[in-house]
Amino acid sequence: MVSETETSLIGDALVVLGAAGIVIPAFARFRLPPVIGFILVGLLVGPSGLGSLTGDYPWLQHVTIGSAEEIALFAELGIVLLLFSIGLELSFRRLWQLRKLVFGIGAAELALGGIILGTALLLFGNLSTAAAYGLGIALALSSTALVLPIAGTKSAVGKSAFSMLLFEDLALVPIIFILAALSPTASGDSAELLLTTLWQGVLVVAGLAIGGWFLLPKIFAQAARAKDPELFLAASLLVVIVAALATAAVGLSPIVGALLAGLMIAETEYHEEVEAITAPFKGLALGVFLISVGMGLNIKTIAALWPLLIGAVVGVVLVKALVTAALLRFSGVARRGTAAEVGLLMASPSETTLIVLATALQAQLISRGTAEFWQIVTAIGLTITPLLARVGHDIARRIEMRSGESQDEDTPEGRTVVVGFGRVGHTVAQLLREHGRPYIAVDADIDTVAAARREGFIVRFADVARPGSLDKLGIESAHAIVLTMDDPVQQLRMTKAMRRKYPDLPIISRARDSDHAAALYQAGATDAVPETLESSLQLAEAVLIDLGVAMGPVIASIHDVRAKMRHEIMTKGELEREPRIRRVRRPIEGSDRG
Repeated sequence: MVSETETSLIGDALVVLGAAGIVIPAFARFRLPPVIGFILVGLLVGPSGLGSLTGDYPWLQHVTIGSAEEIALFAELGIVLLLFSIGLELSFRRLWQLRKLVFGIGAAELALGGIILGTALLLFGNLSTAAAYGLGIALALSSTALVLPIAGTKSAVGKSAFSMLLFEDLALVPIIFILAALSPTASGDSAELLLTTLWQGVLVVAGLAIGGWFLLPKIFAQAARAKDPELFLAASLLVVIVAALATAAVGLSPIVGALLAGLMIAETEYHEEVEAITAPFKGLALGVFLISVGMGLNIKTIAALWPLLIGAVVGVVLVKALVTAALLRFSGVARRGTAAEVGLLMASPSETTLIVLATALQAQLISRGTAEFWQIVTAIGLTITPLLARVGHDIARRIEMRSGESQDEDTPEGRTVVVGFGRVGHTVAQLLREHGRPYIAVDADIDTVAAARREGFIVRFADVARPGSLDKLGIESAHAIVLTMDDPVQQLRMTKAMRRKYPDLPIISRARDSDHAAALYQAGATDAVPETLESSLQLAEAVLIDLGVAMGPVIASIHDVRAKMRHEIMTKGELEREPRIRRVRRPIEGSDRG
């Protein structure tokens, strides 16, 4: 027979799953971040929303959750799964490369932000010194659960954000122990307990890393032999649970164990399979956590204190954004646009802020009213994180646009002009840069231009479809122009216009196929490269060699295909010379000549 407690847990789980099923597609339909939707759902079905009406309307208990504590376990599990998925995208080698960012910028950001916020609270908050700086450190923490899904870990923004967030997650345990030690009722054993936890934590992490190195390949090899996706999922969850329980057993946060589990699996050859199988749980895990955040909001308190709440949110966001952006910029780690974007992205408090607030309340450093006020500030900050990310992205884009004008002016004459900065244009510009050839690229997508400038490429925003848009690029003194757009009509039109205006300018154009290449040659292109030819030939070469055909006949066949293509283009384009379609020759082994 099912008990009342079990029925309540099943009902809560159904409410959470139903909310996810409604919020994710509804907000995706209107291109809105589901983060806001989950928090609003938590507010709606929580104890201060419809949950407060269950006494008058008993049927509401089937679609509401009585208290945030009822889904606290689900929320914690959500954060654990989220950190596990983040760990899958990393590796120990990459973490070692980021060590200066983690323990340099990360430590400075947390310490400086905490000191500034703590000093402000001490001056204006009527708090003790320990309470003020404890709150300052809590508010200086940023949300791993929201920031990394937005920014990722591989972009310039994501790399900087992840480094600081990783240090904050590592610093969470010492912060909690220090606050407990500052409690008026604390004993002298707190410092000894902190040291014990630290050395035990180091041993556990080392043990998990060594054990994972030897055991995980064998475990996943067995799952692979069975060819059963459920075994991969079960093995992955087992690794996560064991790692989280091991770190929690010695006083560390379970999210440290989850991140470590992801890192260990990322070092195996099975990480892509595990990542694909666990991907559906990532969004659901984040949704459960955000619903619990929304349930912590008290509508009556918000209505009574809204001016103070808005002032507190704005103050925290401004301080954290300025501190983070300044550290990244003046340390030379990031460009101005990237620093501004990371600053706003990291400006909100964190889910771990709620943990630190609960610790400070339990240690009697702050009152229950103060804790509730800053919990609401934290929840509001988490709600506006996607909006801050959008604003930061727009500001970064404008900064990069302004800084790009002087960058363009410094480019010497005799440069190559690359029109279009998609996959092909990016590769062309990268090779020009590696060989020290001056260039300038243009693209009509403002986000593409901003992202390219963050990577150090010389790219200008320009819509080449507008007459005269290329006149400011100094084409009259350019050594060549490369057309990489994927619009064949626009390529033909530009080729004809460029050839009429600049008779001696080399024009190299990307072509779709032989017909398009022939048309480009007729329009005046110096070289037109069919993009489908070489990829098809390389694929055919790989297939034939893997089937056991000797290399010599394969190469001869490929040369024949190229010759037929050259003749076809020459005939269709009525050319007097054969077009240059050839494969880059591989260097002979032992030779210095390419």
